[in-house]
Amino acid sequence: MGGPQLIEVQGLTKRYGKTLAVDGLSFVVRPGQVTGFLGPNGAGKSTTMRSMLGLDHPTSGQVRIDGRSYQDLPQPLRHIGALLEAKAAHGGRSARNHLLWLAQSNRIPRSRVLEVIDLVGLTSVANKRAKEFSLGMNQRLGIAAALLGDPKILLLDEPVNGLDPEGILWFRTLMQRLAAEGRTVFVSSHLMSEMALTAEHLIVIGRGRLLADTTVTEFIERNSRSFVRIRTPEPERMRDVLTAKGIRVEPGADGTLEAVGAEAATVGEVAAANGLTVHEVSSQKASLEEAFMRLTAQAVEYHAEGQNR
Repeated sequence: MGGPQLIEVQGLTKRYGKTLAVDGLSFVVRPGQVTGFLGPNGAGKSTTMRSMLGLDHPTSGQVRIDGRSYQDLPQPLRHIGALLEAKAAHGGRSARNHLLWLAQSNRIPRSRVLEVIDLVGLTSVANKRAKEFSLGMNQRLGIAAALLGDPKILLLDEPVNGLDPEGILWFRTLMQRLAAEGRTVFVSSHLMSEMALTAEHLIVIGRGRLLADTTVTEFIERNSRSFVRIRTPEPERMRDVLTAKGIRVEPGADGTLEAVGAEAATVGEVAAANGLTVHEVSSQKASLEEAFMRLTAQAVEYHAEGQNR
C-alpha cells in the first residue's frame, strides 16, 4: 500500500443558504491509528464526511484523499471504504448481490465478496434480502461494503449503532487491527465510552470549527478536572494541613474532600506525616465523555430544558 494514505481537509467551508455548517475547517487524518471524529449534534460532522466523499461540494476549501479529490480516484473503493448510512443497500437485493455489484463496478474479484461477508459475520444470511435485516445486520453489511476493496483508508459514520456488545467488541478489535496494518481509520461516533477504547487520536469540532486535534490522553488531561478523593473522620484537619501545603481542597459528595490537581501519593504522605486517619485516598480521572462535555458546552446547538446554556 504505497502513497500518502492521508485524509487532508484544508480550509473547508460549507454553507447551506444562510446556514454555515462548516467554517474554515483544517486537519489531517494520518495512517497507523484510529482517529475519532467527535462533535455535538449540528457540529458539521456529517457535512465534513460527505464533503470528503464528494457528496457535498464545499463553498470553499478542499479535501484530499490519498493526495487527490475523491472524484479523481480510479476505482475509489480500492482507495477509501466508507459507511455513511447503515441502510444504503437496496432492500430487494441480498447481501451477496449488493456486494457483488459494488465489486463489479470497481473491478474487485468475486472472491473478495465472500471474504468480507465472512469477515463481518453474515455468511449464514448472505442470500437474505437487505430489507429483512436488523439495524445491526445492516451495519455489518455496510462495514463489509467499506472493506470490499481492501482500501488503505476507512471513513465510517456511527458504525456501531445497532450492534450488540459482542458486535461492538468485534468492530473495535477490527478497526484497531486495520490501523495497526498501516491504514488510515476515521470513525465518527456519539458513544464516548467506545471512542475512549477504540481511538488513539481525536478530531473534535463544534459549530463547524476545529476545537481539538490531539491524542485521547491529552484531550482528557486538557479538558478535565482531576482530583484525589479523600474520606476521613477528620475532614477539617485534613483540609487545613493540605491547604498549608498549597493544595486546593473542595467539598465532595457524601462528606468526602477533593484535593484538586494533587497526586494520591502526596495526599497519603501528608496525612501520614500529620497522624491523620484516612479511609480512602483515590485518584479520580475524568472520562472522555466528561472532557468532551466540558470542551463543547458552548458549541451545543440544542439544549434540553434546564440544561446550562
